[in-house]
Amino acid sequence: MARRLDDLQNGCRIYQDPAFFCFGIDAVLLAHFASARRGERVLDLGTGTGVIPLIMQKDAPETARFDGLELIAEVTSMAGESVRLNGLEERIRIVRGDLREIAAGRAIGPDPAAIKPESYDVVTCNPPYYRAGSGYVSGEAAKAAARHELFCTLDEVVGAAAAALKSSGRFYMIHIPERLTEITGGLGRHGFEAKAMRFVHPRVDKEPTMVLIEAVKGGKPGLKVGPPLIVYEKDGSYTREIHDIYGG
Repeated sequence: MARRLDDLQNGCRIYQDPAFFCFGIDAVLLAHFASARRGERVLDLGTGTGVIPLIMQKDAPETARFDGLELIAEVTSMAGESVRLNGLEERIRIVRGDLREIAAGRAIGPDPAAIKPESYDVVTCNPPYYRAGSGYVSGEAAKAAARHELFCTLDEVVGAAAAALKSSGRFYMIHIPERLTEITGGLGRHGFEAKAMRFVHPRVDKEPTMVLIEAVKGGKPGLKVGPPLIVYEKDGSYTREIHDIYGG
């Protein structure tokens, strides 16, 4: 594998391999949009190389714990190496498994600390954005699965989050606005109430290309839409908020 070691600008480094799908700005935005409180357990579905737990743990209380669930064996192994490289074995655990198992109400892993239904306070996910068969599909399996719903559908992702969370647990996801009606419908079917959204615009005069969503399992109605998150200034440089998110 032609791996590289990247700096996350938060004191952590992460292994990535361009042969697989390397993380982008959407994962970084989601990691900063989500939050973990003292003593909470966090599950990142489809964690890839573990970027979301590696970013979130930096600002989370020391008692918060993170699990990353990943299907592809090589990527799971790489994520585990990143955790060990940063000395975070006590805070982050990487598990190989299929999120559809937990969506079906089954535990993943045989030990007492297995990923089990209704055992998490927070679930995060940066899922594939596009339906299988739509648009250009990469010839490389791992990259195709990161962009298209080859191994799981949007509804299965939401169902897995609902199954994993305790009552009143929080689900954080980033997706594309053109599927927002489908997203909110799926949240409702699985017992979620959308509580917060924030649209991500490439520039102030451009339509949003992503949307950040927070939903609560069994939550009461009441949605707040935050201010637009603008990525680039007119000259192509990052906005101040994006600079702050990336640590300057």
